[in-house]
Amino acid sequence: MDILTFSILIAILVCGGFAAYYFLKPSKKHRTDSVYTDALNAMVRGEKGNAVRLLRTVVKQDSDHVDAYLQLGNIMREENPQQAVKIHQSLTVRPGLSEQFKIELHKALALDYHQAGDQNLAKREAEQLLRVDRRNLWALEFLLEIAEKERTWDQAVKLVKMIQKIRNIQDKSQLGKFQVYEGMDKLEGGDREGAFAAFKKAIKIAPDLGLPYLRLGDLYALERDLVKAIENWERFAFLTPAESSRVYIKIESALFDLGRFSEVENFYQKVIEKDPANLEALTKLANVLEEKGENESALNLVEGALAQNNDSLHARLMKLKLSLHQVTPSELGHQIDIMIDILTEKNDGT
Repeated sequence: MDILTFSILIAILVCGGFAAYYFLKPSKKHRTDSVYTDALNAMVRGEKGNAVRLLRTVVKQDSDHVDAYLQLGNIMREENPQQAVKIHQSLTVRPGLSEQFKIELHKALALDYHQAGDQNLAKREAEQLLRVDRRNLWALEFLLEIAEKERTWDQAVKLVKMIQKIRNIQDKSQLGKFQVYEGMDKLEGGDREGAFAAFKKAIKIAPDLGLPYLRLGDLYALERDLVKAIENWERFAFLTPAESSRVYIKIESALFDLGRFSEVENFYQKVIEKDPANLEALTKLANVLEEKGENESALNLVEGALAQNNDSLHARLMKLKLSLHQVTPSELGHQIDIMIDILTEKNDGT
């Protein structure tokens, strides 16, 4: 074999060896992807320490694995938000990032700054996310949460409108609530005219929302316009039967001051017509009837309430009050025993 032939043979063998090594060895990408998958599984299981260790292994093997850096920062956010910011901020200068990754990165930084207590930078990141995806619901709801905490109600209203438009829903009550909150802030600052305007605007936006009527009634009461106060409190009671008890004492006191206490019975009758299961209104009406000397009617009303809810302590106390001059001490003792049993069962249940 001449030297030329021998040299060619050696070259072929060397090239073949390199080719075999390259094609047969486990790929670096395959190894890092496998470790990254293990890290994600550890995160799902709540094994933070193990997940961090695996993610650090990934980025050590492949410094271009941006997803691993992203998740590493996410894990560190709760205990060390500043470190999370550094990790995520370092990714912003990477070239060739996909649009979806930019969205996730801005979201991560928004949460980092939020955890660190810097709401201005958190808002900035969410706003930058919206520049990439202007219909991103996560960013809009994140900004809405901050607006509510900062009590910037104009901004909150704008965000709610955008969210509802994207979701294709119409919920005027949420917009109305923000107007009420704005009015309450104005009232706290001594601006009664501004508060009146905000509450009336809330009613215009959401006429079936009870809250603005409650606040408007309170404001009229401050102005000593008890007639309008009662009108608004009654509207609140009828629109929000589950919370109507919030205005019972207000209405009774205002009608008493106006010399119209006889109208209290009519008010509770209307409440019960709209909400027959309203036990508190029933017992309040029974109390009014008793004060008028209609003890038997009052007792029948309370018995009807107990037929709906036998464990109502409110109704049982009213029955006890009405029964004081009608039944024997033994029967009164029996009624007290029932209430003790109800209280004992409730306490045992907790």
